[in-house]
Amino acid sequence: MTIKVNGERYITKAQTLSQLLEQLRIIPERVAVEVNLRIVKKPEYDSFRINEGDIVEIVNFVGGG
Repeated sequence: MTIKVNGERYITKAQTLSQLLEQLRIIPERVAVEVNLRIVKKPEYDSFRINEGDIVEIVNFVGGG
């Protein structure tokens, strides 16, 4: 299926948000994820279904001082 990830067209076979993050090699604990303008809570990542045409925004946490 085709989705958008951070503004870029992306083709994936992932069915859940966890699978998508794994495919992208992103550590779930270090990001916040929004799908179709809805923030998805970390406990939902395993069950949250990705659908054709979804718009996914992934934000990395950056530390510093």
